[in-house]
Amino acid sequence: MNRRRRNLLLAGLAATLPLRVLAGAQPRARVIVIGGGFGGSTCAGTLARLAPDVEITLIEPRPHFFTGPSTNAAIAGVCAEGDIVRGPAHLGTAKLRWRAQRAVALDPVSRRVTLDDGTQLGADRIVLSPGVSIRWDMIDGLNADTTDGMPHAWLGDAQVSTLRARLHALPDGATIAISAPANPYRCPPGPYERASLMAWHQLAKGRRSKILLLDAKDDFTKHALFRLGWDTLYPGLIEWVPRAAGGEVVAVDSKRGELYLHNGTRIGADLASVIPPQRAAVIAQAADLTDESGWCPVQAPNFESTRHPGIHVIGDAAAAQPMPKSAFSANGQGKLVALSITAELDGLAPPRAYLPNTCYSLLAPDYAISVGGTFGVIADRLSTLSDASSPLSASRDVRALEARYAQDWYVHITRDTFG
Repeated sequence: MNRRRRNLLLAGLAATLPLRVLAGAQPRARVIVIGGGFGGSTCAGTLARLAPDVEITLIEPRPHFFTGPSTNAAIAGVCAEGDIVRGPAHLGTAKLRWRAQRAVALDPVSRRVTLDDGTQLGADRIVLSPGVSIRWDMIDGLNADTTDGMPHAWLGDAQVSTLRARLHALPDGATIAISAPANPYRCPPGPYERASLMAWHQLAKGRRSKILLLDAKDDFTKHALFRLGWDTLYPGLIEWVPRAAGGEVVAVDSKRGELYLHNGTRIGADLASVIPPQRAAVIAQAADLTDESGWCPVQAPNFESTRHPGIHVIGDAAAAQPMPKSAFSANGQGKLVALSITAELDGLAPPRAYLPNTCYSLLAPDYAISVGGTFGVIADRLSTLSDASSPLSASRDVRALEARYAQDWYVHITRDTFG
């Protein structure tokens, strides 16, 4: 079986196997899903198929947004901005009610949710997939008022358009700085893909820009594969500065385009994209679902909160190591939780967790690398069952093939999630 077929089958596996639990009448229950990204929309849609007698409410204020996957491609002009706009707008059915509002409060004990218009909703089970919030307390000078000067474009909002416009307007010889946060954060390979595709964009426009990758870490996912790709495609254009060499950004002046490193170095940039440290979304923090790490601890295998029963947390907000915070992870977790809730309502044994993940990274439109794995429960802990990555020795034809796989994966995962 070739890699493309394997990945597509793994992505769909959790959607097909759960149908076996449909035997017998479904008991009536109310389930609220907060967050309409890859985790929440997948969970709500899967529940609607598995449990037609369950009342399902999906709360997500945005009908559409820029997806995290392919954001860097849209910024660099590999694809159009409109190509990565998805959302839950088409999910509403008689079985699944989509509320285009924001959940502003969650009482995890009474399992009641307050919406931004004051409406309160109660449920038997709540699935929380709220994504991440930005930690504005970690980098001096960077806050909600100054971030547009150094756009991170990490939340699927208008900063994607802002960063794209600023990149496309850069002159030849410009300096670009990208700041990568410490682990964990949403989409671990994202900053390094961004540097790659920004380099591709500048060369495609006949410009040579220096790209500085300022890192709060001393290592990163697919490190060797990225470095080999940079040497092959963009020799001398991308400089990675690890934390040990002073790479961590501790302060910024967004008006002057200056970044200050922890060793005292000051760097000026014509364009800076500062990706701040992150933690679980504010609603999860306020509902006492996070621990000292800033993320939501969950039980294996059903992703139920360890702090409050009856609340499941999936996607980027969950402390689900060793799974990465990725769209593929959230999609699989959403299916697993839908199956777990359905099995419990039917009085059946809980499902066995089998969660695949593949993260593709484009370094150019015809050059991609990947890392993947499967995850399950060993000794009551979420664990890695298998892992694999692109071979360092792969030919350019193989890299081009992986780029096509990445495009196919995006089409499949977004259709599977949002319909």
